[in-house]
Amino acid sequence: MGLDGERHAKRRKTKPEDDQQQTTGMESQPHEIIVDILSRLPITSLVQFKCVCRGWRALAQDPLLSDMLLSCKAEGNPCLILHCDFPIRNQLYFVDLSAHNEEKEKVKRLYVPFQATMSEFDVVGSCNGLLCLSNSLYNDPIFVYNPFTMDYIELPKSRQYTDQEVVFGFGFHPKTKEYKVVKIVYYRNSSSRYSRARRIIYRQSNVQIFTLGSSAWRSLGKASCQFVRRPSEALVSGRLHWVSQPRRSDPARRIMSFDLAYEQFQEVPKPDCGGLNRCNFHLSVLKGCLAAAVYGNYGKLAIWVMKDYNVKESWIKEFSIGAYMPKCLKQNLDRDRPLNIWKNASNGKVVRVLCLLENGEILLEYKNRVLVSYDPKKGKFRDLVFQGIPNWFQTVVHAGSFNWIKTPPS
Repeated sequence: MGLDGERHAKRRKTKPEDDQQQTTGMESQPHEIIVDILSRLPITSLVQFKCVCRGWRALAQDPLLSDMLLSCKAEGNPCLILHCDFPIRNQLYFVDLSAHNEEKEKVKRLYVPFQATMSEFDVVGSCNGLLCLSNSLYNDPIFVYNPFTMDYIELPKSRQYTDQEVVFGFGFHPKTKEYKVVKIVYYRNSSSRYSRARRIIYRQSNVQIFTLGSSAWRSLGKASCQFVRRPSEALVSGRLHWVSQPRRSDPARRIMSFDLAYEQFQEVPKPDCGGLNRCNFHLSVLKGCLAAAVYGNYGKLAIWVMKDYNVKESWIKEFSIGAYMPKCLKQNLDRDRPLNIWKNASNGKVVRVLCLLENGEILLEYKNRVLVSYDPKKGKFRDLVFQGIPNWFQTVVHAGSFNWIKTPPS
């Protein structure tokens, strides 16, 4: 049974004395020790733990546990959220790589409590156990929710334009302790003479930002450049990162950051590896550092890591990955793909770098169909097989937690 089924199963009615009888001796242990033990459990175990009794539920909701969970997840293996972009009704699935039983681990479906009002959505981003989702057709509404507590909020509507393209970002700054959603809108006037052009040109832009806990969006004015139409690919040190879209007046691709504290864009120096002006690289985060995965000839992949943020000389070519094709992709199964639109796909690239695992292997996603781990020491690939994994998905690296945002009373 998936997480959604477990949460909605019929519950036995309990009397007040039931909670009093369910004592385990755990209450006699020092609080700090209890929290430390719980922080080392997989999120799936904690979901069950909080359903035992009121006392254990209170422990699971301790803010100290949320902080320690995030700290442990940053050092260990992450959770993975699998977004299935099927037409009419999207789905979210979940697998916990920290459970240490990969061969027996099953993919579980996540319940989306507001799906009735937003059946098709894009995943804007994941941050500290929270997911940000937007309507894939109209960009609004936007929801932020924790898939393991079912807590969620709907953001106020932001300014809309008749003809627009939107690039999103979602993140948290460790100094200001604020979560923010960034919405970069490119639009054109309805009276534009380019309406019949084969390639639509969006000459106007507007950067909108929403601080969670506030009541309205703010406008920061015009965007500094045009970005590739997909959400921010990396959040490092409170800065969101995108790759710019080349234009005739500015053909070079750039790595641009947005500081969530100062709310300013800045260009980040690229590695000296050549060829980055073409659309042949994507960004990711490896152990807290900004990384650029650069596609080479014959399916090869080089991973450059910026060891010292914003210092050009600190870019290091840390991994070189040879060509590989998972077994199921060799069978030419592309014809089985449903008729849907993947707005956030990695531009048709075969492989996407997700994260570094606790054992030093690199987690990769191939063709939105297969998860693969690569051992850089042995140069070997290993297809990861999970029961119930969907046929098509986009992977989001997620830190499972009971974290939530304190909002002021309305």
